[in-house]
Amino acid sequence: MNEREAAWGLLTEFTQSESLRKHALAVEACMRAYARKLAAGSPEQENLWGVVGLLHDFDYEKWPSQEEHPYKGNEILKERGYSDEIRRAIMSHAEYSGVPRETPMEKTLFACDELAGFITACALVKPGKSLSEVEAKSVRKKMRDKAFARSVNREDIVTGAAELGVELEEHIGFCIEAMKGIAEKLGLDGSGAKTA
Repeated sequence: MNEREAAWGLLTEFTQSESLRKHALAVEACMRAYARKLAAGSPEQENLWGVVGLLHDFDYEKWPSQEEHPYKGNEILKERGYSDEIRRAIMSHAEYSGVPRETPMEKTLFACDELAGFITACALVKPGKSLSEVEAKSVRKKMRDKAFARSVNREDIVTGAAELGVELEEHIGFCIEAMKGIAEKLGLDGSGAKTA
């Protein structure tokens, strides 16, 4: 079993929620795309970054409080033999963990986490429920609407792009494109609108 399959198995063991699983897939897609761009495109790096994206919230459904997430997950990852590099990156995505984001992978996870959720919310309110209808400009505009997807931390999105050294609209567009690559898995390929 390869690392990606093992990570998916771990995610599905702890996460029953379809929306949380889709969030993990969305963040994984963004992480893999950034790995190709920032980590010299090595397949090992792309896989590593992808696994981090897939697993960053695997413990959230069972332990959603700040006292437990991502700490419980970190313990489980350690027990299951995941590297310090993976565990540290996942710890660093929680602002309150006290683990500073230092590596490009850590900064990318933080930058993509909230944004992937927000892009998903933007796609779901489009007539076709499709990522092909979502543009970076419209995402920026929706960010100003505090009532829309209010659980998404806009400050984290802005800070994440700044830490990556990428202009916000460019970062949003990059993540939209990455997510389009797995739109069907995310249920954001327009098929949801046809059955509704």
